[in-house]
Amino acid sequence: MIRDLPELPDHAFSKADAGDDALFYRPARLVTHIDEGATAALADFYATLLPRGGSVLDLMSSWVSHLPAEMEFREVVGHGMNGEELVANPRLDRWFVQDLNRVPTLPLPDESLDAVLCCVGVQYLQQPVSVFRDAKRLLRDGGVAVVSFSNRCFPTKAVAVWRALDMNGQAGLVRLYLERAGFAAVETVVLRDGQDGDPLVCVVGWR
Repeated sequence: MIRDLPELPDHAFSKADAGDDALFYRPARLVTHIDEGATAALADFYATLLPRGGSVLDLMSSWVSHLPAEMEFREVVGHGMNGEELVANPRLDRWFVQDLNRVPTLPLPDESLDAVLCCVGVQYLQQPVSVFRDAKRLLRDGGVAVVSFSNRCFPTKAVAVWRALDMNGQAGLVRLYLERAGFAAVETVVLRDGQDGDPLVCVVGWR
């Protein structure tokens, strides 16, 4: 039984490729994982939620953070699995590499952030509630978590339950993650329905 999600089958977070994630992500992939329309829609959405001058953690980041170009922040911290990708990201003030499937706690102090963002990475988490529970620890009162996803992924590294669901089901799953992690007022926002380019869904939770 999965402790935080007992309603899911025991194999829910298994992967077709059970090999070391660090080896899989060792080659830098300086590519975009959503198209230009989805990227613009996400930046516009962030502009409505993120506080100017705030502190942000870009969780499961790469060389692009999708933050609004015109917004300035006190600090943007990046997390990812490939240092070469992170060092190429011009929006990051500092960054760290960590395998969240091995160590789901984050090396940052309590209540030090205004927002935690996770763009097109949630499908790879094998301990998602633990990760988002720790993300909530980092947020100040009123802070926000924004988890966005599309219909693209590395299928051999996405967890079984993700691959078994359509996008509506995936939105419900992410909502469940955030609720079990203790977030309040969790809501789902469809930014793009996929009729013209990549679909994009955001699940938002507040501390």
